[in-house]
Order: sequence, then C-alpha cells, then structure tokens
Amino acid sequence: MSNPEIRFRPLHADEWEAFQALRLRSIADMPEAIYPTYEEESSRSPEQIRARITRTEHQLVFGAYQDEVLVGIAGLRREALVQVAHKAILWGVFVHPDRRGGGIARRMLEALFEHARGIGVRQVHLNVNVDNPRASALYRSMGFVSYGREPDAMQVGGRYYDEELMLLRL
Repeated sequence: MSNPEIRFRPLHADEWEAFQALRLRSIADMPEAIYPTYEEESSRSPEQIRARITRTEHQLVFGAYQDEVLVGIAGLRREALVQVAHKAILWGVFVHPDRRGGGIARRMLEALFEHARGIGVRQVHLNVNVDNPRASALYRSMGFVSYGREPDAMQVGGRYYDEELMLLRL
C-alpha cells in the first residue's frame, strides 16, 4: 500500500472547523502540552478561531493535508515591533495520532520554517514540556537548542510541569 502524498500550506479562515477539531484532539490527547484547557478551547467562537488562523504579516498556521484532510497543524507568531520582528514563536504543533510516525511533523515544520525565512524571521522560539521527550527529540533533531527552563510553567490537574525553552536559528 502506498502512502498518499502530503501537502503543506497555510490554513484559510474557512478551515476553522478542521483546525478546531485538531486543537481539541491535541488537548484531549495531551493536556499538559497545550495551554488552553479543553473547555477554554471549545468555548472559542468561530470568529475567534478564524482570527487565530487567518494569515497576516505577523501570524499564520500551517497545515499538513493528506487526501485533502487536515492531519497536522503548526502556528507561527511574531511581534509587530521592528526591533523584535526577527523572532517568532512556534506554537500548537500537532499531528493526528493515526498519521504519526511518517515524518509529517518534521516536513510540516520544515515548510513552515522555509516560509519564515522568506519573511525575515531569523530565529524561532518554543516552549516544550520537559515530560514530552518525543517532542523534545524532534525539535533537537531539527537543530533547536535549549536556552533555559521555566519551572512550574503550567499546572494541569493539580500537577505542575516545567517547560524547556528552545530556539532555532534559521
């Protein structure tokens, strides 16, 4: 059986329902890896979700599509301030569990970083839960380096989690 082709591109505002479905799945699967709770994320209005995924000069969300189905997402946001516009924050990376193991996340991030280079981003920052070795390993393999650790960065179900601060120079 051959693997269907995977395409990568920025999401459009009218794809808000597919984006929301993946976001909710990511929170349900690993609530300690995503900041909003399931309740917070599910209470966002369609207008709020569209605004989060609408491509602007300072934000975009890339999607991975297999058979025209959105199977992965990754967001990039940067400040409008000139003195820090060379930095961006990677957020919300998720690949549907049924589609993991085939390099989709890596290829989606490579496409996103290529776009980032084209708009003048020189470094990408992220926070990753220290109890998420799979994500940490992916980021390290792509060249991210650690520059710190934030203790008790988030609290889920009465437990506190540290986050590793990482950066990739493009």
